Amino acid sequence: MHGVVDVTAHPPKAETAGGPLLEVRDLTVEFTTRRGIVTAVSQVNLTLAKGETLGIVGESGSGKSVTSYTVMRILDRAGRIAEGSITFSGMDVAHAPESAMRDLRGREMSMIFQNPRAALNPIRTVGAQIGDVLLQHVQADPRNVKEKVIDILKQVRIARPEDRYHAYPFELSGGMCQRIVIALALACRPQLMIADEPTTGLDVTTQKAVMDLVTELTRERGMSTILITHDLGLAATYCDTVMVMEKGKVVETAPAERIFRDPQHPYTRKLMRATPRPGITLKDLLPDGEGPGVPAALPAMAGPVAVPVPAASAVAGTPLLTVENLIKEYPRQGAPSAFLAKLKGKALTREETIFRAVDGISFEVKKGESVGLVGESGCGKSTTSTIVMRLVDPTSGRITFAGQDLSAIPAKDFAHHPMRRRIQMVFQDPTESLNPRYTAERAIADPLLRMGGYSRGAKLTARVAELADMVGLPQNLLERFPHQLSGGQKARIGIARAIALDPDLVILDEPTAALDVSVQAVVLNLLEELKQRLGMSYLFVSHDLHVVNLLCDRVIVMRQGRIVEEGTSSQVLEAPKDAYTRELIAAIPHPPV
Repeated sequence: MHGVVDVTAHPPKAETAGGPLLEVRDLTVEFTTRRGIVTAVSQVNLTLAKGETLGIVGESGSGKSVTSYTVMRILDRAGRIAEGSITFSGMDVAHAPESAMRDLRGREMSMIFQNPRAALNPIRTVGAQIGDVLLQHVQADPRNVKEKVIDILKQVRIARPEDRYHAYPFELSGGMCQRIVIALALACRPQLMIADEPTTGLDVTTQKAVMDLVTELTRERGMSTILITHDLGLAATYCDTVMVMEKGKVVETAPAERIFRDPQHPYTRKLMRATPRPGITLKDLLPDGEGPGVPAALPAMAGPVAVPVPAASAVAGTPLLTVENLIKEYPRQGAPSAFLAKLKGKALTREETIFRAVDGISFEVKKGESVGLVGESGCGKSTTSTIVMRLVDPTSGRITFAGQDLSAIPAKDFAHHPMRRRIQMVFQDPTESLNPRYTAERAIADPLLRMGGYSRGAKLTARVAELADMVGLPQNLLERFPHQLSGGQKARIGIARAIALDPDLVILDEPTAALDVSVQAVVLNLLEELKQRLGMSYLFVSHDLHVVNLLCDRVIVMRQGRIVEEGTSSQVLEAPKDAYTRELIAAIPHPPV
C-alpha cells in the first residue's frame, strides 16, 4: 500500500479574510449494502476558499462524486456520514435539517451532474426548464424570462439559441444537453458550484468556452468551484489546487502547477502517463507491463452458418466505403408553421423551415484504414455516422459500401439486409447502449442470434466466451448486468458485441468519452490491436483530437455540416491549413507533463 503524499489534517488552502467558504474534516461516508457496510470515502479533508477552484481527480470509484454528493447532502438512502464535519459559510451542513438544505441548494450551492439527460425533465422544453430556475430565484419575471434564457443559452454557446429554446432534451445531442445543464447551474448565481465531469460530452472549443465562462463568473461573483474530472489537462488549466483520490482516500493535494510538474504519489504519476498528449504512441499510455488484455492467439471468427454477402475489397488502397455529396435535412425547430405564416401574409423561406445538418460532404474509408471524424457538437459528425450505419435515411447523396449502393436501401429495411452484419457500431454511452435487463453474455450473444445464424446452446456459449477473451473481459463478469459493471467493462461489452459478426467497418462514436484515462488507454490499445488482427476499418467519431491522432490514419474536420479540412493525422493536426482546425487544436487543454 502506497503512503499518502503531501496530505495532512489541514491540506493547502487559499486564505481569505473571511475564512474558507467550505471546510471538510475527516469525512467518512458509508453505504449499507446486501453484503454489509461499504466505506466509499475515508478520512477526506479539504478546504475551499472564496473564489477558489479546486480540482478533484481520480478514476471511477475513487470517491470523487460521493464526496461532492455528501457536501450537497444528496446521498441516497443507503449512504450516511459515518464520521467528520462539513462546514459551508459557517453552517454545519452535516447535521442541518433537510428544510435548511432545500433552501441552501440552488440558491447558495448548485451542481452540474455528470449525466445531463437524467438531470433534465424529458417532457418540458429546455427553455421552460431554465426559465423555471430564473423565476424561482427571482432572476427574471414573466415579461423578460425568454430573453434572459436565450442570453444564457448564448453564453454556453448553444447554436441557434432561439430555435433550441423550444427544443426538448431528446431532440438535442449529448453535448448540447450538457450545456443546458451547465446553463441551469449558472443561472442560480450560487456561491459554490460543484461540477461533476461537466465537459465530458463537449468538443474542445465548447469545453474551453464553457470553462472560460465558469472561470470568469467565479472571478466576477467571488464564486467558488469544485471541478470533478478525469481530464488532467482540464484540471491543470483551470484549477488553483488539485486533490487526487484513489479508492476513497486522498493520496495527494497540492497547487495545480506543482502537482503536474512534480507528482509525488505513484497513482498520480500513473494518471499522468495515461493522458493522451503530443509526441507519444498508444503503447506509451499503458503502465509498464500492462496491455489491452487481448490473448496472443485470437480464435477463429467464422460463425456456424454462412450468410451470403458480397466479398469486401481486399485490394490495398481500394475504398471500402465511399460517401458522395451526402445531404441530410430536418425541419427547423421552433419554426412557425406554413399555415400561421400564411395567415400573417408572410411566405416562409426554405432557410426558415429547413435545417441542413449535413451539407454535401464526400469522403472515403479504405480497407484496414482508420478515419477520424472530428468537429464541434452539432457539426454533423454523429448524423453522418448514423446515416452511414443506415439508421437514418439521407435526404440525398450516395453511400457505397463494398461495391453496393447502401443509400438505395431504406433505413427501415436495412436491419434485415445481409449487408447489415458487415457494418457495426460502438456507441458513445456504454450504459445507455446496453439493455439493462440483459446480462453481459446476453448482450454479446444478441447479434449472433439475430444475424449470425446461431441458436442457443454450447456453440453460442463458446463463441461468447471467445469474444469476451478477445476484448479482455473476464469470464466471471458474463453473468452480470450493466449496473453491476464499471464503465470500462461496459465499453468492452460494446466492442465485443460490435465485432461478433466479423464486420468490415466499425463506426466508433466517442467510445472512450466517459472513461477514465487509464481505462481509455487500455480500450484504445484494444481497438488498435483488434483492427490490426481482424483487418477491420474504423470510422472514429470524436472531439478528442489527441485520441484521434493516436488511433487514426486520416482525419476529416467538419464544421456546420461541411468538411473544412482532411488529410493524414500528422498533416491535419501538426500543420493545419484551415483556421477552424487551428482553433480546435489551440483549445485542447494540456497537462504540463
